[in-house]
Amino acid sequence: MFRSGMRAVLDTQPDLECVAEVSDGIAAVRETARLKPDVAVLDVRMPRLDGLAALEAIRSAPGNRTRVLVLTTYDLDEYLYKALSLGASGFLLKSLPPEELASAVRVAARGDALIDPSVTRRLVARFTATLAPASPPDVPDRLTSREHEVLLLVADALSNAEIAAELHIGEETVKTHVSRVLAKLGLRDRVHAVVYAHRRGLVRR
Repeated sequence: MFRSGMRAVLDTQPDLECVAEVSDGIAAVRETARLKPDVAVLDVRMPRLDGLAALEAIRSAPGNRTRVLVLTTYDLDEYLYKALSLGASGFLLKSLPPEELASAVRVAARGDALIDPSVTRRLVARFTATLAPASPPDVPDRLTSREHEVLLLVADALSNAEIAAELHIGEETVKTHVSRVLAKLGLRDRVHAVVYAHRRGLVRR
């Protein structure tokens, strides 16, 4: 019923087309490889192959260009960090309004990442206390001091508008800084930037 409801929402959008609907993770991997959709939406809990394993298989497939959004509930926060590490373009709560689902698919299709701020802050609070950095904390010398500030605020799950208010600069300027940070560090998107900052111990624990 939930899957059919999602499809009904997406099929009413003039710019979106749902090309497949499957009932388990193995089928999701198979159909993604066959149809090469712009975006796949995976539930963390799926029969036969769970959403995280399916995500890893999809993202690691040669020539893959499909962006993946992960569906979850508040009770599954511990899985979300792994989803981001595996290359998810964002995650959604199953309780989100229908119009936000369509918006999330559009964001992912553009190559951007979608982070629900409330959930991301919960993740940050949970994982910063336990996550061991992959290397000693340091400031990437490729970044300017302002870019480093922006990276830390992105890692704290602030939106562009919130970063602009924090630094007293324009939102377009924030967007420019974020783009430069991603380019200089070779990161996919904001989600990848959050993972990068926390793995390297760039944020206070």
